[in-house]
Amino acid sequence: MEGKDLELGELLAAAEAAPPGESVDVVAHDLQKRFGAERVSFLFVDLIGQRLVRLAAADADAADQAGPIDLQGSVYDSVLQSQRQHVEPDDQGGRRVITPVTNRGDCIGVLELTLQSADDTVLRQVREAAHALAYIIVTDRRFTDLYHLGRRTTETSLAAEIQHQLLPSAPCCEAAQFTLAAGLVPADDIGGDTYDYTLDRDTLHLSITDAMGHDTNSALLATLLVGALRRARRSGCDALKQAHHAHQAMLSHSRGLATGQLLCVDLETGLCELVNAGHPWPLRLRDGTVEEVKLAVNLPFGVAAPASYQVQEIHLRPGDRLILLTDGMLERGAAAANLASVAHDTRALHPREAVRSLTAAVLDACRGSLKDDATVLILDWHGKRRRSAERRPGPRR
Repeated sequence: MEGKDLELGELLAAAEAAPPGESVDVVAHDLQKRFGAERVSFLFVDLIGQRLVRLAAADADAADQAGPIDLQGSVYDSVLQSQRQHVEPDDQGGRRVITPVTNRGDCIGVLELTLQSADDTVLRQVREAAHALAYIIVTDRRFTDLYHLGRRTTETSLAAEIQHQLLPSAPCCEAAQFTLAAGLVPADDIGGDTYDYTLDRDTLHLSITDAMGHDTNSALLATLLVGALRRARRSGCDALKQAHHAHQAMLSHSRGLATGQLLCVDLETGLCELVNAGHPWPLRLRDGTVEEVKLAVNLPFGVAAPASYQVQEIHLRPGDRLILLTDGMLERGAAAANLASVAHDTRALHPREAVRSLTAAVLDACRGSLKDDATVLILDWHGKRRRSAERRPGPRR
């Protein structure tokens, strides 16, 4: 069926005019009008990263509103990992099309639909519609709980609810100089871990923290810590000043402790300034070799003793992979997982897939029952920013 090229302005205008919970409906109606698309739905990954939840258009059949789908080994898993569109015949003579919905490397989900016929031009326009849907969802989920509600396939504790709100809205980010991805397991019980990142014109800021304790107390402690770090960072503080602000906040407002690593990476040079407050050493994958980065260890945040923090430097080279971990990835049952080996074996994978492999190895070692949060953040360093004229178009991941 013939269809016009996607008129992005019209689509965004329609999305803005619709209620924020009807993002999928807007795109579905557009694809139905242009190509006669049927059974249009959006599927997104749940909090624990093991199932897909289908959000069908409002006028979809009841069969399209089925429960969660196991992700492991499914065609959806393949699409998410490869970030490539999948097309196959369906049982009614049409073509089933599954397309990744991704924004700056963050895999939001997949768009699934059925077409009676589709040439390369139509499939390209479906990919463009999926890309537009990613931006629409990123905007609309600020105004509705629909996407948060749908991701909960297990009961979420109060501590987990608090702590997940502390995390960045996107666990993955891509830029010219780097790609990063992070993950925290388990999602239905919480022991104090957080990660954070932000990107300004010249610097990538990263943090990974572990507030001592469990349940709601640790979540409240993590809230204080992350709030202090963000306040300092948004005031223009470097890693050292951020550490001092976090330490003073812990001393003034709590009786708890937290470990952490704060990193500021210069986007022009790859120089990483780092403060290590009692936290486990990171791993670095360089030239096919995995090794610990043996940093000096300062006292955790909140220790009621004379404490000073020092800035240490790591010089990142193009091709380096830096892996930040919390102790839940290393201690107790998790110690049986050979993370260095997993890191080496997944060196060719995108960071978001390497994160999944590392957390899966820890879950397997603990037989699915973690006694503490296990958090990992992976940074791939690509190198100095290239000028626009030097960039070459490539496949969108």
